[in-house]
Amino acid sequence: MGEARVETVGAFVLAAQFPGQDPAEALHRAVCTAEEAERAGLADVWLAEHHFVPYGVCPSAVTLAALLLGRTLRIGVGTAVSVLPNAHPVALGEQTALLHVTSGGRFTLGVGRGGPWIDLAVFGGGLEAYEHGFPESLDLLMRWLREPRVGADGARYAFPEVDVVPRPDDAVAGLADPPPVVVACTSPGTVRLAARHALPMLLGMHCGDEEKAGMTALWRREARAAGHGAETVERAAAHHVSAGLAQVADTRREAVGALAKTMPAWMRRGLAAHRTVDGRERAMRDTAAYTEKLCSLHPVGPPALCADRLATTAEATGIRRFALLVEGTGDLAATRDNVARLGADVLPLLRDRPPRQAAPGGATAATPAPGAGPAGVSSRAASATG
Repeated sequence: MGEARVETVGAFVLAAQFPGQDPAEALHRAVCTAEEAERAGLADVWLAEHHFVPYGVCPSAVTLAALLLGRTLRIGVGTAVSVLPNAHPVALGEQTALLHVTSGGRFTLGVGRGGPWIDLAVFGGGLEAYEHGFPESLDLLMRWLREPRVGADGARYAFPEVDVVPRPDDAVAGLADPPPVVVACTSPGTVRLAARHALPMLLGMHCGDEEKAGMTALWRREARAAGHGAETVERAAAHHVSAGLAQVADTRREAVGALAKTMPAWMRRGLAAHRTVDGRERAMRDTAAYTEKLCSLHPVGPPALCADRLATTAEATGIRRFALLVEGTGDLAATRDNVARLGADVLPLLRDRPPRQAAPGGATAATPAPGAGPAGVSSRAASATG
């Protein structure tokens, strides 16, 4: 196993519409957050996608990614995630290749199955695409990103062979590898699917370190069982991404208090607006309790605590890349300050922390000593290779 160190820290942007705001305000904050993340030296910005709800008002993560790639120079931009059952895999593959080539390799495509929401009825995928179509869609997408000609003869997609244009591995653009792809995983079935393709996982902020370590261990076993060699497995595993929440303040009480004032009402309103495609009942979270849980799991507090939380997760799970929700206050000025403090106050502590050896399955071989200071952080996200 490689060293269990934090390598990249990025901002996770939902474009959340907080009470009293309109969608334009949320989208403006999203763009400003990405620009601030580049100034602060963060590695990436990850963009969520939602439809018809104030939980997040960006309906096309890949479109917003295109805008941000044009407005930035260094930072990586990824989708977290593009909902594959709502999209034609070839169309998404073409968009991905376009952004990969024109940005010089700064784009990462994150894909996921999404939920059983009304989106499926609006965009034509239906419940079948959600419950059974994801493997076919992912396979077609990955073929489009890796092969020069692609045809399909599947249950949902069937067409004669056509040329892949533009090719994502464009030698003229200096790109020898296809675009990096990560898969959002919330169930063992999706973990196994990602592992069969040797694709890195994006793991959600609701998971604690123990659950994430279990998922990375399952992924590793399934990837080897699928016939991928040790080098391929280790190279892909290095690009798993852990989503989380971050709020930097002088004290933990101040950081938790700022989020407790804003996040429960936003989540309550946003989650209540979700409609299922088939009218199925769904349980509603206690959003105050969920906010408290997120604050306990993730880097929320003074810089030393934030750095230690990130390093501890890396040591416990083997995950080296992080996408941190930074807009939990809903306020533009506070979000900018939060991102700036991540860059100025937290990243230097991580760079100074010596790495630890990760044990098989993602856990570390040694327990970090009390007060051990935090790990190296690269300035850019490396490409996930699949």
